[in-house]
Amino acid sequence: MRFRRRLSERREPTIALINTVFLMLIFFMVAGTLSPPLDRDIALVNTKDLEARPPPDALVIHADGQLSFRGRAQSDAKAYMRTKDPQAKEVVKIVPDRNLLAFEMIAVGRALRTAGAASVVIVSERGLE
Repeated sequence: MRFRRRLSERREPTIALINTVFLMLIFFMVAGTLSPPLDRDIALVNTKDLEARPPPDALVIHADGQLSFRGRAQSDAKAYMRTKDPQAKEVVKIVPDRNLLAFEMIAVGRALRTAGAASVVIVSERGLE
């Protein structure tokens, strides 16, 4: 007596699934390229060993929350904004310390906005590796 295989015991077509996944991978690799690549003959500048300094017109927020502008301590954001022209809608640049807590930086940003800053820009370090 011979047994016939049931239809449910047949193998699934895995080749079609593999091809579909491969085509999706290729599509996302091509679609994921947002910017054109750099020219091959360009050598980027290495800034790893350079000493970093904040911009001279930026308000520095130290790790303990203290503010300083051009090397002078500022008592708070309102005192800093008093040194600015009240008629000019200025963009205030802040340089937070790496160890500063985020909520303290947000509090300083809000205080600057309520004291008259048009907008607050955070200056950060950006590295290519």
